[in-house]
Amino acid sequence: MFDDNFDRITQNPAVMGGKPCIRGMRVTVGMIVGQIGAGVGIDEILSDYPYLERDDIMQALRYAAALSQWREVALTEA
Repeated sequence: MFDDNFDRITQNPAVMGGKPCIRGMRVTVGMIVGQIGAGVGIDEILSDYPYLERDDIMQALRYAAALSQWREVALTEA
């Protein structure tokens, strides 16, 4: 699907309904991207989830960016 290597992103129907997760854990890419979008800093996320690594967060952001290139999202006018 992507040209990049997303070795930290996993998808398993038995974990979080098959949503893209970090290393098989119950932490989704969407949760990380949502936190960043809400203004939560990377260091704060790492503090709140000590089992995550900085590379997990960076790869989640790259994965979301790559995914957005493959899908067309309809936006409504404001």
